Amino acid sequence: MRLTVIEGERAVRLLLVEDDRELAHALADALDRRGFSSDLAHGFDDAEQMLRCAQYAALILDLGLPDGDGIALIRLLRGRKDPLPIIVATARDSIGERITGLDAGADDYLVKPFDVDELAARLGAVLRRQGSFMGARLELANLALDTQSGDLFVDGAHVLLSSRERQLIELLLRRAGHVVSKQLAEDQLFGMTEPVGSNAVEVYVHRLRRKLQATSAAVRIEAIRGVGYLIRRAQ
Repeated sequence: MRLTVIEGERAVRLLLVEDDRELAHALADALDRRGFSSDLAHGFDDAEQMLRCAQYAALILDLGLPDGDGIALIRLLRGRKDPLPIIVATARDSIGERITGLDAGADDYLVKPFDVDELAARLGAVLRRQGSFMGARLELANLALDTQSGDLFVDGAHVLLSSRERQLIELLLRRAGHVVSKQLAEDQLFGMTEPVGSNAVEVYVHRLRRKLQATSAAVRIEAIRGVGYLIRRAQ
């Protein structure tokens, strides 16, 4: 299985933990314009529950939460061997507090006020180190996806996709040859804030298959019963 990945950035789903609701929504909107979708949590308990229920590409975490301390959440995640990338975004600016956050397991530490472009750049760097959620152009067989524009091509011919179909093909291509669980697909396509029907992922898989079958795409999307889906070269 050969998947070509050319470095760059595209939409992934984050968990943004910030108790200032106005700031949280403004930051989520700004990140969305830079290609990152966000679910919002405004406290420790909400964040912990959402992290248990969904899979995220990264966590952006304020430390001063009304019902707990962000450092404790980092230690909780690292204590259960969760490798989720964590960027602390906080007003705590002393060297000692920065060291405490990084020693607890944060991947990066950013002091408020900060520029959103810097946060996006640091987030991109963290995700590139992780490897699975980054890459601007994805290719498999005669299929190519430009993740910055959302354009899918088969033998150079454009294939029109809906937003959810594009998100799904991107997720499958990033894990070409490996199974994408139904839960992961739901989390990345819908997050925690949108209602999801029991067969929502199956519907988008069916639509995507139909569009690929209408072309000369030399790939196929396989359903692994009870587990999820994978994309691979057609035999």
